Parts: sequence; C-alpha cells; structure tokens
Amino acid sequence: MSGFDNIFGIHEKALLIREKRLSVLSENIANAETPHYKSRDIDFKAAMSVSSSQYAGLQKTNSSHMGARGGAADFEVFRTPINASPDANTVELHHQQSEFGKESGRYLATVQFIENRVGGIRRALRGE
Repeated sequence: MSGFDNIFGIHEKALLIREKRLSVLSENIANAETPHYKSRDIDFKAAMSVSSSQYAGLQKTNSSHMGARGGAADFEVFRTPINASPDANTVELHHQQSEFGKESGRYLATVQFIENRVGGIRRALRGE
C-alpha cells in the first residue's frame, strides 16, 4: 500500500455519490410528465456513513454479519410526494429542481476540496 492510496480521503467517495445523486435527480426532472414514474433519490447520509465506516477500518467480526452496501445505487430511495398527481407520477418538479441546484453546489464544493488537496501536494512536491 503506497502513501498515495488514500490521497483524497472521504472526498473521492463523496464526489462519486454526489455524481450519482445528480444523475438520479436529472432523470426525475426528465420524467416529470411520464405517467406512473416514481421519483427516486440517493440517501447521501447513509451512503457516506458506510463510506466513513470503511475508512475507519471497520470489518465484519462474524461471517454471518451483513457486509457493507456497495455503490450509491444501493442507497436509492423512492420519494413520497406532498401533492399527489392524478397520473400517479411522484415527481414534484419544483422540489427536484431545487434539490438539483443544491446538489450542484455541493458537488462543486467537493471538487474544490479535491483541487485544494492536489494543489497542496503539488506545493509539497515542489518544496514550497
């Protein structure tokens, strides 16, 4: 194991989960008029808590214990709408657009953390 294996820490996993969540939210927006479409989301906190436990070195102590969940798709949830649609579509466009905007900002913040880490490594390698 080299010293660069965990160079981005938790931010690498966060970026992948945020990317998947943006994809799911955009699918919801695209299907806002599709009858019987069920709005989905990614439970970011649950996905990150599993990632955090993996970084903490937690392991199964018994072979009958459940393992950690895999990717972000394992944390997909269906959203219950506040206002029911007559065609059974559960997408509330205003909510999806709002969540997409918030998640875009969070995604950019995570990218900025990674860029700062890379910049710090560059400065260290140059001896600054």
